[in-house]
Amino acid sequence: LMRPLQGCPSRGVVVGTVTLCLAAGWALQTPGGVSLVVPQPNINATVAQNILLSVEYSCRGVATIEWKHVSSWGTTSIVEWRSDNYVNISTVYKDRVTTFENGSIQLRNVGMRDAGYYFVTVMDEHGTNAYGTIIVNVYEIIYEDLHFVAVLFAFLAAVSAILICFMWLCNKSLHLFQKKTTHKLTASTTEEIELETIEC
Repeated sequence: LMRPLQGCPSRGVVVGTVTLCLAAGWALQTPGGVSLVVPQPNINATVAQNILLSVEYSCRGVATIEWKHVSSWGTTSIVEWRSDNYVNISTVYKDRVTTFENGSIQLRNVGMRDAGYYFVTVMDEHGTNAYGTIIVNVYEIIYEDLHFVAVLFAFLAAVSAILICFMWLCNKSLHLFQKKTTHKLTASTTEEIELETIEC
């Protein structure tokens, strides 16, 4: 014959509380997955500009972050690192990439070949993954057009200066010619008056 346990009723409450605390502690140590946020999924840049591929991840334990670039030229691994300071940067990007603790990377001196899709993968120690994508558009500055505009502007300025000088010279010459003509008329009028006086 089995009898129910008899004793202090608070014992059950204590056992329940301890069990709950142990369960909560176990839950905190159990991996809760990986989350990844991409605040700016589209980036427009010009040639030779520096761009920041910004992400923010959260992960319990050590995370592995990997970035890849996919374009019409193929797929290239950029960098892979762990949050415990291991970093492996591809030789193609060796002097152009800076990594950040939040999973972001900065790409310096971008070119036309850097346009395309950038995929980031964050993986925790238990193999749980989170993925993000950033599209980068790179536009070329057409220096030839700017050079042509600058040359055209300089040419028009030079032509304008020459025309202004020419108009000033014409005006000056006309003024001198009018002055000489007036002087000659005055001289001839004076001579006529003198002749008339002599004749009288």
